[in-house]
Amino acid sequence: MVSQKTLWTGVYPAATTQFATDGSIDIDATQRGFAALVDDGVDGLILLGTCGENNSLDADEKRAVLRAGIEAVGGRVPLVVGVSEFTTRRAAQFAREVEDIGADALMLLPAMVYVPTANELATHFRTVAENTSLPIMLYNNPPAYRVSVDFPTLELLRPVENIVAIKESAPDPRRFTDVINRFGDRYTVMAGLDDVALEGMLLGASGWVSGLTSAFPQESVALIAAVYRGDWEAARHIYRWFMPLLHLDAEHDLVQSIKLAEQIMGRGSERVRLPRLPLEGARRAEVIAMVEQCAATRPSLAAAEAVAA
Repeated sequence: MVSQKTLWTGVYPAATTQFATDGSIDIDATQRGFAALVDDGVDGLILLGTCGENNSLDADEKRAVLRAGIEAVGGRVPLVVGVSEFTTRRAAQFAREVEDIGADALMLLPAMVYVPTANELATHFRTVAENTSLPIMLYNNPPAYRVSVDFPTLELLRPVENIVAIKESAPDPRRFTDVINRFGDRYTVMAGLDDVALEGMLLGASGWVSGLTSAFPQESVALIAAVYRGDWEAARHIYRWFMPLLHLDAEHDLVQSIKLAEQIMGRGSERVRLPRLPLEGARRAEVIAMVEQCAATRPSLAAAEAVAA
């Protein structure tokens, strides 16, 4: 069942996939995590993104996670499924499969490992789009994937009607303005890097795809609600409190850090699948201290709303 909520607005946590002690997917825990986020007011879920450990899952496991998401929260919010494969053929096949299962939209990544030309990248995206009727959000994250969804690529994709949005995770906030100046309303732009999320919203992003929302959803929802009502003082109040944790989203160990934060906040387990390992030593102690500090000082959301009054 397709959600009645509007795509690409509000807060979309990149939800985590939960694992049992033997390394298998813990479907029940994964569903509880999805449902808790929706209960806390998020506007959509990204399933099988980076935080969902897409590339560490087998194809049948990916399908199982989507089915679990539909069972847990389908129809309440849009479910956007990450498409992250090594070849275009596999990506197109997966897009067809998840549409048949009941996904609401796709978040499409470049083919993993290979660094393409603009024409190769556009061909990859176009081919996947031709194999589904679902709306597609492209994922631009040059630091993580060594591939920039650049303007020549976006120009080549103008005629592809179901490529409708961009998750913008370049660390330079000027990119939001440059994309909007160049393409107008052709592509909806969502903020995709936690520690430039407020800057992205100020510059015209329609919503926020977030990592740390999985640990602190209510504050994330309140942050974007403040933006939508034009209460920038309240938004800054929450954002400044949140920023030490938001920086974790830009690190290579973001998945481990976010899952550790979820565990501390009682929202999941820090277990990850190889090649990742849980954080260790000084880094683990550092992240624990950061999360505990944020938990101890979390703002009163009612007070945040009253800051500008």
